[in-house]
Amino acid sequence: MLSFSSQALDRVRIGDCIRSTILSCTPETPITDVATLMSQRRVHAIVIRANGQQPSAIVSDIDVMAAVACQGDGFAARDIAATQALTAPSSDSLREAAQLMAEHGVSHLIVVDQANGQPVGVLSSTDILAAYAMASGARGET
Repeated sequence: MLSFSSQALDRVRIGDCIRSTILSCTPETPITDVATLMSQRRVHAIVIRANGQQPSAIVSDIDVMAAVACQGDGFAARDIAATQALTAPSSDSLREAAQLMAEHGVSHLIVVDQANGQPVGVLSSTDILAAYAMASGARGET
């Protein structure tokens, strides 16, 4: 794990904290399959890609829950994804990532390689929270 000081969110790059596995589905993937993948892999979001193309949107657990609440069992990922694919370069700081997420009201960013623009991972708000807690010296006590 990384060692943090009080200014860590400015110094630590997104690329140091990302999940390098990008879970994705097609726009046509049924929400039941999306929910299954999320629960099996214990993630809160999946990237939507059409035919291996660049990510077009992110379907989150909240999107799935909203569809289930509307009895939308017949929906596909493209029907329920409320978040457009928002990207950030891996070289940006965690503070910049947090600002971007807050400005757009999202909890996940697709991280791209600055040199070629290709996706290299996903950063979640939980990843930033963990870094912030570590930098603040939090011990996880409630």
